[in-house]
Amino acid sequence: QADLVESGGGLVQAGGSLRLSCAPSGRTFSGYAMAWFRQAPGEERELVASINRSGARTNYADSVKDRFTISRDNAKNTVYLQMNSLKPEDTAIYTCAAANWGVMSEPPIRLYKYWGQGTQVTVSS
Repeated sequence: QADLVESGGGLVQAGGSLRLSCAPSGRTFSGYAMAWFRQAPGEERELVASINRSGARTNYADSVKDRFTISRDNAKNTVYLQMNSLKPEDTAIYTCAAANWGVMSEPPIRLYKYWGQGTQVTVSS
């Protein structure tokens, strides 16, 4: 079974917006760093955005900076990815992940050990 469950993916035209949500299937991840990854067919998985345990610090890939926003609501144990000004090259399977990392810094990628199964985002021209 997946550790996290994503929702909110779908088909959208270029320039449109989507908001993805990620919630745990069991345990809480309120003390963990969280991140969104994506992978397009034939390409490597890439880190899109990450957020520390409190939500005070965020990081973004250059390709999505100023278009995407990651946020979290620890009371609801949910992390979000708001995606605006979507482009066809944003088409990918987006997955949520958690890392056992409780300080205000970016964790090593290898520490993202808890994963969802992904949600498909397709941006048409």
